[in-house]
Amino acid sequence: MNTALPTGVDVVVAAQTLGQTVRRTPLDLSLRLSGIRRQSVLLKREDIQVGRSYKVRGAYNFISGLPANEREAGIVCASAGNHAQGVAFACRQLKIHGKVFLPSTTPRQKRARIADIGGRWIEQIVGGAAFDEASSAAMEYADAHGATYVHPFDDPRTIAGQGTVVKELFEQASEKPATVVVPVGGGGLLAGTAIWLREFHPEVRIVGVEPSGAASMQAALAAGEPVTLPEIDAFADGTAVARAGEVTFRIASELVDDVVSVPEGALCTEMLELYQVEGIIAEPAGALASTAVARFLPDLPDGPIACVVSGGNNDVSRYDDIVERSSVYEGLRHYFLVTFPQEPGALRHFLDGVLTDGEDIVLFEYTKKNNRETGPALVGIEIQDRARIGDLLTRMEASPLHIEKLEPDSPVFSFLL
Repeated sequence: MNTALPTGVDVVVAAQTLGQTVRRTPLDLSLRLSGIRRQSVLLKREDIQVGRSYKVRGAYNFISGLPANEREAGIVCASAGNHAQGVAFACRQLKIHGKVFLPSTTPRQKRARIADIGGRWIEQIVGGAAFDEASSAAMEYADAHGATYVHPFDDPRTIAGQGTVVKELFEQASEKPATVVVPVGGGGLLAGTAIWLREFHPEVRIVGVEPSGAASMQAALAAGEPVTLPEIDAFADGTAVARAGEVTFRIASELVDDVVSVPEGALCTEMLELYQVEGIIAEPAGALASTAVARFLPDLPDGPIACVVSGGNNDVSRYDDIVERSSVYEGLRHYFLVTFPQEPGALRHFLDGVLTDGEDIVLFEYTKKNNRETGPALVGIEIQDRARIGDLLTRMEASPLHIEKLEPDSPVFSFLL
């Protein structure tokens, strides 16, 4: 791809284009994260942006610059939800008809918001297991109908719009951040951040953060070009991209200091911390930057650290799964297959002889419900301190019961749970 790379000046122009159309979101000090790091940690609150995501910045900057004939032909986009909301907002503001292609993993909450924001100006088309399939369908439709495809990350106009987040952040900070940490899906926000900072504050360290299950930018950097991941974990749906962008990769490879990944379980723990301590409802992608700062970036320069909380579109129905993933990752919840002998009192022996205070059964289910006499039971146990798992396993080994621990990374674990 020979597309000219955007510059920091393009970000400045984009900020002028956006004007008062989008919100100037707060930059808040996190006392929790600052205490962990022993240096100031600032949270750029794009979770309360229009559409509850920074994506509206790139979408509006792109669409508002279209000539009349392209507006008349309509626009099309693909999105895991947040870019679609930004496109929906721009279409309604500018009175342009658009279609959004959504992967089937898009939470219902995001679909409902797209409909509310876009009104009669937006039509949703749901299909495909991940963003990349939805993107292919959207581009095919654009080619067949002469519509303009509004790329969620790999276009200079989108990238410039996303870069206004960090420009605004630096205008708000009382002390200039030494490090900026942003989430990475296809790389639009990372690229926009990099082009502005390298032009106006070249000494600032730039770190991108991906979920471990969809580390497409790291794969691209390792290969020297964008590559398609054979499979991805769509849990962090806002960053579940199997292939980094061509333009965003070029910018990241030249201008970004580091790209790291964080496990989904740690991400869930941080989402709960943000909610319980800061009162922030972050979607998984929105918690990537602060997860890395809290636990996975040991060596950062002195001075304030700025994290972008990129989105807040999280369906409340997902919190049971979030708590589960966090508890398993933190070593507080464990699962076992327990085969009870066909004799009275076997379950009572397990309760009295194996478990002790501070160890609670959170799940008990026979795996062969049609034949309870031979099927092992799936037992979930929650402990108060992860260090106590050794004592629990010792008691299990001493028990006459046959007990098998299910490891979180095993196929059986994912099948049964």
